[in-house]
Amino acid sequence: MKILVALVAALAVAAPLAAQTRRSTEPPVSIRGFFVASEEQFAAKTTFAGVFGSSMGSLVGGGAQVVFRGGVYVEVSGSRFQKSGQRGFFSNGQTFRLGIPLTASLMPIEANVGYRFRLQKHRTIIPYVAAGVGQYHYKETSTGSDPGEDVDATHLGYLANTGVEFRLHPWVGLSIDAQYTHIPGILGLGGISKDAGESDLGGYAARFKVIVGR
Repeated sequence: MKILVALVAALAVAAPLAAQTRRSTEPPVSIRGFFVASEEQFAAKTTFAGVFGSSMGSLVGGGAQVVFRGGVYVEVSGSRFQKSGQRGFFSNGQTFRLGIPLTASLMPIEANVGYRFRLQKHRTIIPYVAAGVGQYHYKETSTGSDPGEDVDATHLGYLANTGVEFRLHPWVGLSIDAQYTHIPGILGLGGISKDAGESDLGGYAARFKVIVGR
């Protein structure tokens, strides 16, 4: 009985000490870099499908995170989308392409604040949520365009995302998340977007990250 009591007491002391040791091995602040690739379903479906033949688009980029021991993190990233298509117009529920070449690019610079949830039983799986703002530069040009047809504008937008990070190694991780962006004010000034009444350049994106850092 004395041995049993001593064993229980030893375990009671060892458990919090072990947890404290795990926490102490984590740095108070960690700076991490990452590569990100995403596939976005743009909110302006009619506009993008009419100009490019698809309302989906790919963005690639990178960024950095500052992660605090308590779970809070701050992230800054930049990415780019570019695609070629044709000018067109929208009438009576249909889109008509004009055969005039057009090239569009979107360059988001985004900053968000999030929280990483540490699961006791699955320490290599880390769910997270975040929200923030971004500056979005959209440029649209075509050969032989009339004055005012080309677009070169920058607007503020808003974002929210949630996903899961998988730690493959103390210094390497992968994450998959879903992000929503709302970017008013750039589209809807002319062309198909004006005819279709679409003004939001945001949408829903599935994102994949390769993370380097603890």
